[in-house]
Amino acid sequence: MLNRKGDYIRMNGHIKVLWRILLLTSFVIISGTVYSQVQTPADTLKRDTSDIKRDRPMGENLYGQFDLGDLARYILHPKRPPGPAKTRSGIIIIPNIASNPSIGSQIGIKAVAGRKLGNDPKTLLSVAATSASITTKGIMYFYISHNVYTPGNKWNLQGTLIAAKTVTPDYGLGIANEGGKDETDKILANAGRKGRAIHGQFYNFREKVYKEVSKNLFVGLGVSFDIRRKLHSKDTTTDLTPFNIYNDRHGFPRDHYMANGLLFNVQYTTRDNQNRAYKGVYIDAGFRTNQTWMGSSRNALQFTTDFRKYVSLSTRNPAHVVAFWNWGSYLINGALPYLELPGTAKDPGSRSGRGYVVQYFKGENYNYSEVEYRFPIVRNNFVSGVAFFHLQTASDELGTKLFQVFRPGGGAGLRILFNKYTRTNLCLDYAWGKYGARGFFLGLNEAF
Repeated sequence: MLNRKGDYIRMNGHIKVLWRILLLTSFVIISGTVYSQVQTPADTLKRDTSDIKRDRPMGENLYGQFDLGDLARYILHPKRPPGPAKTRSGIIIIPNIASNPSIGSQIGIKAVAGRKLGNDPKTLLSVAATSASITTKGIMYFYISHNVYTPGNKWNLQGTLIAAKTVTPDYGLGIANEGGKDETDKILANAGRKGRAIHGQFYNFREKVYKEVSKNLFVGLGVSFDIRRKLHSKDTTTDLTPFNIYNDRHGFPRDHYMANGLLFNVQYTTRDNQNRAYKGVYIDAGFRTNQTWMGSSRNALQFTTDFRKYVSLSTRNPAHVVAFWNWGSYLINGALPYLELPGTAKDPGSRSGRGYVVQYFKGENYNYSEVEYRFPIVRNNFVSGVAFFHLQTASDELGTKLFQVFRPGGGAGLRILFNKYTRTNLCLDYAWGKYGARGFFLGLNEAF
């Protein structure tokens, strides 16, 4: 077993060269991921060692941990003594490889960068990222994102710019309930979860500005422009599809729409680490109001909530964690475009509902709950594991109310420690649900 004192298995010259090639190739291939057609993934960057030591909770022994950086250093420089790197964060360019049921297999490139602004030690890290990729399902995706904290965390600016050629899976409206007054009701509910695909173009611009009004409490305002064009289905010969039926009922064009609105949010966080928290809470609640005077196809008012709680089960090894997550979105009035309805993997990070593809369940009102147990497998935390279980519920147009019907899902996975200073993990999960839904999910950082 590898350890920090350098007691490694000796290999002859030929085997050592082969291992170096194989491990470095694997390290590069799995260093990035995107999780759905139209959502921006969270990016994680290295931080200065001094900053990380200051933020590290009691009981966490970084010197005793082993990550992929240690592995690469051993392969490239086996005689170098172990110890933390002293270099500052910069721009990192990595391949963007992913595989999951929503997108198929993906290849691309990603660039990420990070920097702390000012000299206040409490200032959080500011990050920026850009990526371009293509998938086996015909998806082409480009984005630029930023999450900037001004000195002392007085202001927080979050934004994205997205341009994409999308192929969005469509499994109907609601929670897969049977019933209905006529044939269109049955098709829209799609109780058998027959899959279809909607092709089109997607453009998004979103910017939010948060102001810290008290310790850990932020109030934010913003705008979001969501534009879809050239929408069509290639795998059907009938107009009676859930997408067309919904659009006709709610007054949206079949081939395009815009959902442009204002954002009002309140956020409170005490998490000790945004990538993999051992303790603390994260709460975000807000309103989104789509407005026709901003170009939106219809007016709408939504209320969204996001609650996360982390409980460490061990003071000696705080990586034993039980994590809870609840995310919900509720339509107060107006109408939302079909592809903008809240549902599976439509949370801000596109990580909910592992086991199902994006929007497998969706409705005007939607709620998602998940519990996950995270545990180390080896003493140096290089390999750890997770087990998770989740429930989804949604309203539909057959009269099904929110919290009336639930659909379960769950799974388990392995974690490879990518960067011990930022607690960044490579995530390999296998998950399953009802109706034969299942899949392998590869990602960077925890689902929540």
